[in-house]
Amino acid sequence: MSQRQVLQVFEQYQRARTQFVQAVAELAARPQNIETLQNAGVLSLLRPLLLDVVPTIQQTAALALGRLANYNDALAEAVVKGNILPHLVCSLSEQNRFYKKAAAFVLRAVGKHSPQLAQAIVQCGALEMLVICLEDFDPGVKEAASWALGYIARHNSELSQAVVDAGAVPLLVLCIQEPEIALKRIAASTLSDISKHSPELAQTVVDAGAIAHLAQMILNPDAKLKRQVLSALSQIAKHSVDLAELVVEAEIFPVVLTCLKDSDEYVKKNGATLIREIAKHTPELSQLIVNAGGVAAVIDCIGSCRGTVRLPGIMMLGYVAAHSENLSMAVIVSKGIPPLCACLIEEHEDHIKAAAAWALGQVGRHTPEHARAVAVANVLPTLLAMYMDTRSSEDLQIKTKRALKSILQKCTYLPALEPLLHDAPPNIMKHIVGQFSKVLPHDSKARRLFVTTGGLKKVQEIKAEPGSLLQEYINTINSCYPEEIVRYYSPGYSEILLERVENYHPVL
Repeated sequence: MSQRQVLQVFEQYQRARTQFVQAVAELAARPQNIETLQNAGVLSLLRPLLLDVVPTIQQTAALALGRLANYNDALAEAVVKGNILPHLVCSLSEQNRFYKKAAAFVLRAVGKHSPQLAQAIVQCGALEMLVICLEDFDPGVKEAASWALGYIARHNSELSQAVVDAGAVPLLVLCIQEPEIALKRIAASTLSDISKHSPELAQTVVDAGAIAHLAQMILNPDAKLKRQVLSALSQIAKHSVDLAELVVEAEIFPVVLTCLKDSDEYVKKNGATLIREIAKHTPELSQLIVNAGGVAAVIDCIGSCRGTVRLPGIMMLGYVAAHSENLSMAVIVSKGIPPLCACLIEEHEDHIKAAAAWALGQVGRHTPEHARAVAVANVLPTLLAMYMDTRSSEDLQIKTKRALKSILQKCTYLPALEPLLHDAPPNIMKHIVGQFSKVLPHDSKARRLFVTTGGLKKVQEIKAEPGSLLQEYINTINSCYPEEIVRYYSPGYSEILLERVENYHPVL
């Protein structure tokens, strides 16, 4: 047998291996094939091909494994149990850029499913190799490594700390300065995933100088990059006053307000989230946002969009209003109440309605003037109806009840309170009647109106427990009127009158 014939055998075997891995990689890209591949024992066949002498076979085998592991956690677990990760990690430092990208993809696909699988990646020493890949010359390798690190860090603070301890943060900050947009996006996303868990982790990102570079990219034309940049700054700012102030010091105002007018819904949402995370900390930070025109911009944003995009803006207005009377008045003067009322009526999701109810409660709870501003928007009957609706979620019922209570306890604008007398349950009724008992003794015009609109008649129909607070309020209201008027409007008085007519014998 000639040398050529001998080599031909090897060539045929190589061609067969190449065809096999390419076919498996293509099949693994389609979800309907996954179960069949798994039952055919594909993992044990791919494993030796990771150590193949031919680089393209190694890369394609890694790609196929990544696609399989990406599909569900059972397959990702099978990759871990099949002892495949150590092979990948060993090759990461030695192989070419194509293999590195494919190997990082496998690690990302395994790590994304659960903290346990991400921990398995940490234990096999992959973090150190991924961090080395962040220094690679090829932007695609950096991107793949950054992506894998982000998927590990996002699970919990322990895994995030492991990524930090491996030295990833300074290199990720260098990655966001690279010219490639895709690399910037993934690096910003990974910094966001690291920062979100604790003030300490966020501080690590800040200490690496991330804020200044992230803030410069707020005006980048790429929407996907802006999403990640705004998210990262939000995750830093949310933890403490100090961190929020560092974000503000990077001069993000008024630049960030342009994001609220962006055509991309997620940019709007993440921009509003960043402003919310800053506003929630202190009255001073909220005042800074008001001075920059932030409240008006958020109100416009809420009015121009629908659904969950509105949520951070709604909450931001609530946080600003909660801090002080003046800040709450800033929300009122900026015409913030009508959009919040619209959210309450237009939205279908209970958690968005609950946020709007909470925000309205924060606006109206300070003084009679604040409460009146909310009451004249005719929102109190809506809040009451939602509180009493059995289909409302428990959270919505709690939020509407609290909002009603805090607004009613300050509201002295009686025309807005009167419609509630006819429908309110006892626990809300006491607050409504309590407000009437405060105003009527000092306002003769209001006393007259209370009679002509049927309010006094309604109060007489309320069945209050003797000695209860509600009964005290009713007694106070009744003491504002002559006894015969109170008697006239009491239930059953017309029958007493008719009885007296029947029993009356005229003297002729």
